[in-house]
Amino acid sequence: MINVGIVGASGYMGGEVLRVLMDHPQVDIAWATSRAGGRIEEYHPNLYDSGIELIHPERATPCDVVFLALPTAASIRESARFLAMGAKVIDLGSAFRLRDRATWERVYGQTHGQWRLAEQAVYGINELHRADVENASLIANPGCFSSAVILALAPLMAKNLVDTERLVVTGISGTAGVGTELSRAAHHPEIGNNLLPYNVVGHRHSVEMEQELSLLAGQAVSVHFTPVYAPIVRGILAVCHVFPLKSTDRDDLLGRYRAYYQDAPFVKVYDLPKEVNAAWQYKPYPWVSSVVGTNYCFIGLDYDAERGRISVLSVLDSVGKGGAQVGIENMNLMCGLERSTGLQRRGLHP
Repeated sequence: MINVGIVGASGYMGGEVLRVLMDHPQVDIAWATSRAGGRIEEYHPNLYDSGIELIHPERATPCDVVFLALPTAASIRESARFLAMGAKVIDLGSAFRLRDRATWERVYGQTHGQWRLAEQAVYGINELHRADVENASLIANPGCFSSAVILALAPLMAKNLVDTERLVVTGISGTAGVGTELSRAAHHPEIGNNLLPYNVVGHRHSVEMEQELSLLAGQAVSVHFTPVYAPIVRGILAVCHVFPLKSTDRDDLLGRYRAYYQDAPFVKVYDLPKEVNAAWQYKPYPWVSSVVGTNYCFIGLDYDAERGRISVLSVLDSVGKGGAQVGIENMNLMCGLERSTGLQRRGLHP
């Protein structure tokens, strides 16, 4: 059995790690922390009667794997502490996601106190970096928007099929991404009948997207990204418009995506056929509700021959495949388990 600790279990991301690991057949939960302490149901009512008592972080003991669900500066500090204890560390935040120090410090507005760890960390999209994840001691979990967009565009970037200067993306997210701290934008009377664009220039996840897609393309790429909060709780829809270097069609693109992700059990190429003569064409495209509560990413696409445009639609759960659950998938790989262990639940419908 793998002994696992969760630092920062009172937030949404830490709570999701706990919820999923409670049913993991190869995991014992050693401890979970919160600076305020208390019973877990005080923070996560869905975990009522689980018997989990949150402890202060200073009481955390050595274990095999530690998940960090913390603010950035605290993650940097705690990563060094638990690595020194011999644990494998999965950081669910942004402390180690970028490869260039100057870029990281500019984007996050602080000095990085453990850059040697950032150089050691593996970026946790295992569909792209599986071998490195398997051998890692420190994982930088990707951002939620980043996961949706990178998975959506990776097959096109890897084969240099599109104009890399014109990657146009709108990301629509549920409010769980805001976290547990109160915010006017996520307050129900404000968001409940609203769509809220934010950080339309310079969103931090844009840099992650460009970093990983540039590696795939072998050249610099530009992602023109606009994030929007919507009145749902969990889930992300990334709507990606890209422009092919030569004419193609939907069937060819679907075949390329199926081949690229043939060994990726949690990325499903959504290839339902179009309805002939349908006035309202929606069945070929994935729905956010299909993946809520899961570790799946569904990817659908279409081709506009008249305008020379590929549209790629990617959906995932912002705290599932976009957060806590992909962290557990990475833990499985790091510990020599089948990657899908404890993660095969499907979404609810309706």
